[in-house]
Amino acid sequence: MTAMSRILEIALNVFLLLVVLGFAGWVFSRSLKRSDDPAKLIFKWVFTALAIWFFFAVAAPAGEKGGYDAIYAIIVTLFCGIAMAITWRHSLIDLIANPIASLYDGGREEVEPKPYYSVALTKRKLNRPFEAIASIREQLAKFPNDFEGVSLLASIQAEDTKDLPGAEITFNHFCERPDAPPKQVAAAWTQMADWHLKIAQDADSARAILGKIIARFPETQLALQAAQRIAHLGGTEKILLSAHDRQAMAVPEGVRNIGLLDSTEFLRPAETDPKQLAGEFVKHLAQHPLDTEVREKLAIIYARHYQRLDLAALELAQMINEPNQPPKRVAHWLNLLADLQIHGGADYETVRETLEKIVERFPGLPVANLAQSRLNLLKLEIKGKKETPNKTLGVYEQNIGLKYGSPRQL
Repeated sequence: MTAMSRILEIALNVFLLLVVLGFAGWVFSRSLKRSDDPAKLIFKWVFTALAIWFFFAVAAPAGEKGGYDAIYAIIVTLFCGIAMAITWRHSLIDLIANPIASLYDGGREEVEPKPYYSVALTKRKLNRPFEAIASIREQLAKFPNDFEGVSLLASIQAEDTKDLPGAEITFNHFCERPDAPPKQVAAAWTQMADWHLKIAQDADSARAILGKIIARFPETQLALQAAQRIAHLGGTEKILLSAHDRQAMAVPEGVRNIGLLDSTEFLRPAETDPKQLAGEFVKHLAQHPLDTEVREKLAIIYARHYQRLDLAALELAQMINEPNQPPKRVAHWLNLLADLQIHGGADYETVRETLEKIVERFPGLPVANLAQSRLNLLKLEIKGKKETPNKTLGVYEQNIGLKYGSPRQL
């Protein structure tokens, strides 16, 4: 047992020694990395080791003898202490002062390098675009993947120097990288499409660029957003062309003595025929099936004008079941379907099932909490909004709009 205890004691001492040496090595290594002058720090360590050795080898044995040897030991110890204080005085001051100074200057934490475009922005404000471009290129040479700099460079090329091909090359060089973030790629190409529309009035080029987003990220939310923009390029193109080809328009004379008329109903502009709108929406969706804005309007016409809640539900279901739609949009369409169901006289269970789909699909999200609050008050909402028809509605053609076949479940 004695031999075993001795072995355990030796093993424990060796382990503790290794721990102390490891910790000391870690401290030395960390100190060297953070030191402004490693050679000077190594000299301090060597001098300190020699001073400690001299103290234990000379001063300590002399102090044990007493008499003049003890006085000698005190003097040697005093000189060793003074030498150590001189050697480490700056380090001791830093040890005390750094915690306080770091509250104001951030201490010794390394600042992450990043590009600065303040010079370029100033040059741009002073109407010196080429100097701004040169400044940006200097920063991009150091940080070639910085999207902020790429966007700023392309913006100056497109808007200040009217160099759309140059801006497109700048964006394409960034977007064609395999590791380029999808959101930044989509943002770059979307901005490029906007420039083609606003600066060059070129809807075809804008359509082609947005099509690149769909091809690069198929069946994603980015592709859906690009398809939505493509669907509305026709209207944007008409507005841009009309601004450059304005024709004289004759303004008819206003109604005289309007304040003396018994009624002004005849002055109210005629409302667009819902049947005509539905036909236009159907044709539009045949070309752009992912246009959710138009499909939503068509669903409202089906439900409110034609009293065809089944066709409205089909339109909304097509958007709700589309993958990668954001939760907020899906919840909006389910709430809209519930509104149309209440307006159409659906029973409580039907509306409740519609709203419960929001809670089931998005548990824990704010849209689910709002849907649950609406469910709690649903009976009162139905009671307050339920309307009794006061006239007999006509019979409309059954296959209005798109031919879907049998209804789908949401």
